[in-house]
Amino acid sequence: MPKKLTMVVIEASDPLLARFWAQALEWEPTDDGSIDDGTGIRPRSADDVGLLFVPSTRPKTAKNRVHLDLTGDPDEVRRLLALGATCVDIGQGAVPWEVLADPEGNEFCVLPKAGFHSRLAQICQDAADPSSQGRFWAEASGWSIADEGDWGVRLVSAAGDGPTLVMGPPVAPKAGRNRVQLALTAGVGCDPSVEVNRLLDAGASHVDVGMDESRWQLLADPEGNEFLILEPSQAE
Repeated sequence: MPKKLTMVVIEASDPLLARFWAQALEWEPTDDGSIDDGTGIRPRSADDVGLLFVPSTRPKTAKNRVHLDLTGDPDEVRRLLALGATCVDIGQGAVPWEVLADPEGNEFCVLPKAGFHSRLAQICQDAADPSSQGRFWAEASGWSIADEGDWGVRLVSAAGDGPTLVMGPPVAPKAGRNRVQLALTAGVGCDPSVEVNRLLDAGASHVDVGMDESRWQLLADPEGNEFLILEPSQAE
């Protein structure tokens, strides 16, 4: 595929949020900070999805539509709480995982370890129509649909050893631009305009960010979730 899912971009009011997540995931800082002077962290494998924290003054007003799922036992939950996470109730009821929030209120889950390849187990995005969203994101990212049911859709990368991409209900209300967004990196030598047109044909739409020129572009998927198209140098 001409582009791949390489990052999750998270707006942060405090740059120290990157330190929390680096400690939580035991990842290393990177030079991914080419978007708005952001701070990147990434696992040792350069092919795995990383996180990029970009400065923002926008307040968090609703549950995020994109969140991360980590793996761990009760000791891991206690470690995360000691780092600055908090327990949150988003109406999850009795579930076999813990729901926490990072120091800026971004929700994430801690799942039992079984069946996952890495500490970052899943990247989850709310979807009202998981089947349609799964097909769009398979086309956009080059990942493959591995599982589908009433709960949603799961996509896996070609390597198959990193986090999975999960889409399903419930869908949080959309209060402005999403604070957590997926980011795709264009392949080397790909014409960005051709790739944007390909995604528009697949169901994406333009998002006006008020910039005439940029080394990244912002689109929205068929359910209005913004995502970024990056140049290769921005995700190396």
